[in-house]
Amino acid sequence: MSGHATRGEFGLIEWIRERTAARPCPWTTLGIGDDCAILAPTAGRGMLATTDMLMDGRHFVLERDGAEAVGYKALGVNISDIAAMAGVPRVALIAVALPRSKAVAIAQGLHQGARAMADRFNVELVGGDTNAWDGPLVISVTLLGETTERGGVTRSGAQAGDAILVTGALGGSLQSGRHLRPEPRVELALAIHRIAPIHAMIDLSDGLAGDLGHILDESGGKGAILDADQIPIHADVPAAARDDDPLEHALADGEDFELCLTVGPHDLGRILARFPGIRRIGIVTDESARLIRFGDGQIKELTARGFDHLRATP
Repeated sequence: MSGHATRGEFGLIEWIRERTAARPCPWTTLGIGDDCAILAPTAGRGMLATTDMLMDGRHFVLERDGAEAVGYKALGVNISDIAAMAGVPRVALIAVALPRSKAVAIAQGLHQGARAMADRFNVELVGGDTNAWDGPLVISVTLLGETTERGGVTRSGAQAGDAILVTGALGGSLQSGRHLRPEPRVELALAIHRIAPIHAMIDLSDGLAGDLGHILDESGGKGAILDADQIPIHADVPAAARDDDPLEHALADGEDFELCLTVGPHDLGRILARFPGIRRIGIVTDESARLIRFGDGQIKELTARGFDHLRATP
């Protein structure tokens, strides 16, 4: 344990500050050390803001997963939200409620994990808040970013006839532990956005069936037809599925942190040619029905069955 760490909260803050102060960031004119950071966003671009709170026993198990993995995930899930807007992540603030036992060691692990994710995406850690209590670990990240010159992509722009795409394989994340190692699709979203208009986009945190439903709802109550045979199922699913239908895991497991997006049919060919890992899984319709079509011609209703904090049990 460092000398700073033995001096309590302010020693811990100084330990964190030493590891961030010398890092140049064009968005930051004043970082950790004052009551507020001072930021200088790029002129003419929109600011993006997102926040996520993660709790021990719900989003991770500290005793099993370790603090470094928690910090890595906590920042990564926020960066994934910025990717879903075809934006660029810039600066983050992290607030923690630390278990009083081993509080400093946990905080240092969280910082190391968050720092590793921040370094990957050139994100600056500019502040936050530290508390200790007799409860479990809670970590909340607020992340600011900016749009490109093309503007941000929302959930609300899907149009009838749009192709529905996903950026990678789905399912099995929680059972395999992959949910602790998110791979935010920032560069991929920016690259697609450069060559074609993205009409609507969302990151897949709560399951494909539910998250696609958010796009369709926000786009005026559109419908969709998904092709079951085209939905990519992650290699993690067989171990997780046991006797279950692997497709159900791809539709409902959540925490894949891939992107689901819709694009016009005239742009589909060049997107698939340029980015071979992307899969077309269906089409947006003007009907309100949300359906899934199987290889034998059978069609079923697609019901939203992703994660809901206010309904699901741990």
